[in-house]
Amino acid sequence: MATNGTQGAPNKVFLIWGGEGWVAGHLKELLQQQNEKVFTTTVRMENREAVMAELDRVKPTHVLNCAGCTGRPNVDWCEDNKEQVIRSNVIGTLNLTDCCFLKNVHCTVFATGCIYAYDSKHPPGGEGYLEADPANFGGSYYSATKSKVEELMTTYSNCLILRLRMPVSDDLHPRSFVTKISKYDRVVNIPNSNTILHDLLPCAILLASAGDTGIYNFTNPGAISHNEVLTLFKKHVRPDFEWKNFSEEEQSKILKAGRSNCELNSDKLAKRMKDFGVEVKEVHTAYDECFQRMKANGVK
Repeated sequence: MATNGTQGAPNKVFLIWGGEGWVAGHLKELLQQQNEKVFTTTVRMENREAVMAELDRVKPTHVLNCAGCTGRPNVDWCEDNKEQVIRSNVIGTLNLTDCCFLKNVHCTVFATGCIYAYDSKHPPGGEGYLEADPANFGGSYYSATKSKVEELMTTYSNCLILRLRMPVSDDLHPRSFVTKISKYDRVVNIPNSNTILHDLLPCAILLASAGDTGIYNFTNPGAISHNEVLTLFKKHVRPDFEWKNFSEEEQSKILKAGRSNCELNSDKLAKRMKDFGVEVKEVHTAYDECFQRMKANGVK
């Protein structure tokens, strides 16, 4: 397993980039619960002088990069703001990784697995994409930039790349995949890999702390369809919930950019987590438990 020189480093100091974001907030809370020393920042990744100054000020051993441009309200925004997307997702991400490299700081990048699409070799229910498989989805500008920058980041010996897909939290945060599809008038019904944050963010901290580098498909094993997700949501959280489906062709008529649908093979992650005594739960089980936690917490 590839690692860099931070493995076993004493007195870890974590610096979370994109510190006001959704995933960043969860990471900060987890690290604080573990009594780790953690700081957050909103310094723009593309501002090299400011990035270097922030690294000098905090002196982190580990940077967790949760920053980037996904678009609001969704990735369609990226189609009309391409220069800003490049500045953040390409120039910024590479700049931060490079600055960390020069400072001998381990850098974990929370990336995306939305760089693949089902094809004849990887059909729904078939073989999932491996970390080494070349990206084959460029239907959105967001995904196109993400696949290009990932390829460049693998050059850096200090960089850990975690590919999230359709992340879900234990609440109905606006950024959570469940919140999004529960508010749509209609949803497609396609199996996809998902990232249940409750299960996987602790794994990110373990990997970063150990100094692991390279790429991990950072999803719960297996794939789950939109209908399966909403059926479990209805069962545990909102019994009166109803929804309607439509086809990918119908969906494409209301979207400016295409959407990635795929299953990632997460065997590499599951195998590595066994070294820490951690089991990564299959996605249907993970969702069932997620919705049970929602219900217990009074989420409706």
